[in-house]
Amino acid sequence: MTREAERHEGPDRQALLLVAGLADLAVSTASSALGAVRGLLRRSDTAELAAEAERELTARGRLALDRYAAVPPAHLEILARRALARRAADDV
Repeated sequence: MTREAERHEGPDRQALLLVAGLADLAVSTASSALGAVRGLLRRSDTAELAAEAERELTARGRLALDRYAAVPPAHLEILARRALARRAADDV
């Protein structure tokens, strides 16, 4: 379909095509995910695989919390510490 033909279609037709495309994408993604889950369930080391996944997720969670939850030191506090360090170095 050319762009010229798309312009002549109404907005209802465009919305319908978008929804149909999204539905097709969702079905194919769900089908792929289901196939992957089936493959995982057939493995003999499923418990070990799940434990490893849990450890990895815990480590990622720790890193994410450290990255976003830690409050950086205040800018003036850093400057004050540097000034004190310089004074101490000059006094020696």
